[in-house]
Amino acid sequence: MRKNCFCLTLCAMLFALCVPAWAQRPTKVPRIGFLGLTTKPSPLEEAFLQALRDIAYIDGQNVFIEYRWAAGQTDRLPALAEELVRLKVDLIAGGATPVIQALKNATKTIPIVMLVAADPVGTGFVASLARPGGNITGMAGIAPELAGKRLELLREVLPTLSRVAFLAHGGDPAHKLFVKEAQEAAERFRMKFHPVVIGGPEEIESRFPAIKDRADALVVQPLFIGFLLKGRQIADLAARNRLPTISDVNQFAEEGGLMVYGPDRVALFRRAATYVDKILKGSKPADVPVEQPTKFELVINLKTAKQIGLIIPPNVLARADKVIR
Repeated sequence: MRKNCFCLTLCAMLFALCVPAWAQRPTKVPRIGFLGLTTKPSPLEEAFLQALRDIAYIDGQNVFIEYRWAAGQTDRLPALAEELVRLKVDLIAGGATPVIQALKNATKTIPIVMLVAADPVGTGFVASLARPGGNITGMAGIAPELAGKRLELLREVLPTLSRVAFLAHGGDPAHKLFVKEAQEAAERFRMKFHPVVIGGPEEIESRFPAIKDRADALVVQPLFIGFLLKGRQIADLAARNRLPTISDVNQFAEEGGLMVYGPDRVALFRRAATYVDKILKGSKPADVPVEQPTKFELVINLKTAKQIGLIIPPNVLARADKVIR
């Protein structure tokens, strides 16, 4: 009997010692992959990362972020995407259509959060905005659909405008959508349309003489500004050539572009952080609707207007959400 009691007591003590160790076993810290186009976060991508911190996802503490950067070269994206997949991260986030395309090609199982994509349905990233249906969800930028509004604004500040160029990046799968929408808008306004499709940022400066010869205004695809960080270079070249410019990324006007008309992209990128939170907490991308922007802003840089000898009509200034003086 004593022997049995001793055995029971010993077992109880061992169990008591084991329970705290089991109870305190650390939970798995999720790993997030992040694929970017440059060599560091752009201001928009930093807004997303800050939003993650604001909802208590701290890199190195309760989450690990694996960064991969393409250094401005879209042809590097597929290999970098596959590298993140091999790391077996729990989720991958990325902005810009070429980034999402590379991630889509690399995995059908790891959740992908779009920080923004021009047309997720048109590019085949999701089946529909309401029911994405695969492993991708996030924010839609709907930038191509605003082409008509941007040309209308250019015509208002330059009534004689009859020729317009569009700067596009051939490495972006969405560039054809941008060019198509812009060309159709130009035809509606009876403007001559000159698409300038380049292979990389290194070609920007060399193409400006041709743009100046064939157009009196320039529309810039947002990829160059929000992700490739070439807004200031483009704005400077346009100012030297006295070309009015417009795009849809707010920072373009701050960097010297004449006008911006588009969604509040900082708000979009911050909102994308909530998608990361939902998925890490168990939601499936297939069931989380893609969100579209509902508010659009007009920003005008009067310093640039003065530099290129342009007077912005009072009725256009009155509609601006922000004027840089």
